[in-house]
Amino acid sequence: MSMKDKIKSILFGTRTEDTVDEEPRAQQEPVEAEASSAAEFIQEDPALIKLPGDHHLYQLYNLRRKESGYLPAPRLCLDEDGVLPPELVQREKNRLQGALRSVCSFRLKSTKNTGNKRKKDKDDEGEEEKPAGLDAFPWIFVSGDRLYAWVMVFPPTEQGKELTRELLWQTLEEQGITYGVDERVVDRLSHDENRYFTLFLIAKGKRAFDGKNGNIVDYFPRVVERVLEVDEYDQVDYTALNLIHNVKEGQEICRLIRPTEGEPGRTVLDQEIPAKSGKAVPLPKGRNTDVSEDGDALVASVAGHVEFTGRSFQVKPVLDIAGDVDFSTGNIKFLGDVNIKGDVLTGFTVRAMGSVWVGGVIEAGSTVEAGGDLTVVKGILGDGTTTVRAHRCIFSKYIENATIYARENLQTDAIINGNIYCDGDVLVRSGRGTIMGGRVWAAKKVSATAVGSKSECRTAIALGGLPCTNFEREQVQRELKELEMEMEKLECQLDSPVKASLISKVRVKLNTAELRLQQLEEDLQDIQEELKEREEGRLECGVAYAGTEISIDDEMIRLRREEHQCIAKMVCGEIIVM
Repeated sequence: MSMKDKIKSILFGTRTEDTVDEEPRAQQEPVEAEASSAAEFIQEDPALIKLPGDHHLYQLYNLRRKESGYLPAPRLCLDEDGVLPPELVQREKNRLQGALRSVCSFRLKSTKNTGNKRKKDKDDEGEEEKPAGLDAFPWIFVSGDRLYAWVMVFPPTEQGKELTRELLWQTLEEQGITYGVDERVVDRLSHDENRYFTLFLIAKGKRAFDGKNGNIVDYFPRVVERVLEVDEYDQVDYTALNLIHNVKEGQEICRLIRPTEGEPGRTVLDQEIPAKSGKAVPLPKGRNTDVSEDGDALVASVAGHVEFTGRSFQVKPVLDIAGDVDFSTGNIKFLGDVNIKGDVLTGFTVRAMGSVWVGGVIEAGSTVEAGGDLTVVKGILGDGTTTVRAHRCIFSKYIENATIYARENLQTDAIINGNIYCDGDVLVRSGRGTIMGGRVWAAKKVSATAVGSKSECRTAIALGGLPCTNFEREQVQRELKELEMEMEKLECQLDSPVKASLISKVRVKLNTAELRLQQLEEDLQDIQEELKEREEGRLECGVAYAGTEISIDDEMIRLRREEHQCIAKMVCGEIIVM
């Protein structure tokens, strides 16, 4: 057979005498050719299903084409519009291939059996061949989640009946497909010439949507960052730390977003898909807070400072001092936070269970203690007797001639002749970034621009250990010496009822101090092993001047020359400056 005749036979289903012996190959050639063109499209469309060339579907396709002439190649695409979830398409492709193998095998077998029966009846009865064949068959495929249904129509054979609208609806009802049927697809399949061997999405269910869980919208931060930011001029704005968040009485702290109800779905089989409702969350109610009348908001019952602790918001009362702490206010002792817009003048004391904010300076001879953070906008200007304590972090513009106690970190622009005890990091990098004179003892790290001075003033840097515990021990030791001196003076006085009373009071104080000192000594001994396992502290500085003393545990060195961009740490039991 010529190439022209072959092409004509492939395109139009015509036969010549030369094609009799080549019929099997002629049946396969168009399928394989069109299958290869489909394979090129598969690479672009993951929803398109590729079948092997010997699949029973192609055999049925060839039988139909011999009867009707031209017929488009089979096209099995689960998602022509590209709107279905990719994971569903991939899952259903695997299921569809297995189901298609079974139905095509059964259809092909039924077609052959019908042909054989017709031939047998003709041979037995000797009568003229009667019209016979199979009617068109709409095959329904339902997704595993019952949300989608596809249809592929097998064409009739011989004198079988073509697909009709009534037959398609009847098949859908028999399969239970009654919800979400696309009538446009039904109409198309009832008259479209290219309806056979093509997969159509004929029904869509309705997905169930679970309700959203309840949520809390916070109007105040739950975590307060205590890291100071340095600007392009290497300066820190201590007025803009925002560590204290004030709230008015009745002001909302947070609001509740209630959970939503779930929206049930529907399968193509008209079965309800249940949906879960969202879970409710409780309002984080803490001390000095109330629930609003509508039950959807947490409000402050008193004016104060908002703080999130543990699992709840609480309001700490805030004491606002419009000016200085002086004779007009007296000493301050408060259970909450204290905001001082002015200075803490000489000789006055401020003690607060919460955080303390000072807009001015802490002057010589004053004492400030904070149960939280301490912020001093203009700095600490002491005279050697000034004592400042904070059980969390300390932020100050500068520190001069003062004793400082910080349970966490300390950050400042300069330390001049200070006596610093810090259980965290001491950061002196912004502004001048200078540590000059005095002693700085940090458990973890000291970082500064410059340490010491060219005049070699005595500057000591101590690293590791328990600075704050040792600070308490030193305080108790000083208290004991003062009490012993007071007791000696009293014993030199003449006997009197007043003397006896005073001696009794001093003796009680002495006993209390001795017990406290003993307890601190025991605590230090108990954690010696823990301190050995802890990573030793380190000093980082841009320049360390000669005369600077660096000690780590029991080791100490004194710099003999100026060191630049150096790091000092313990290596193999020896302090190394790199």
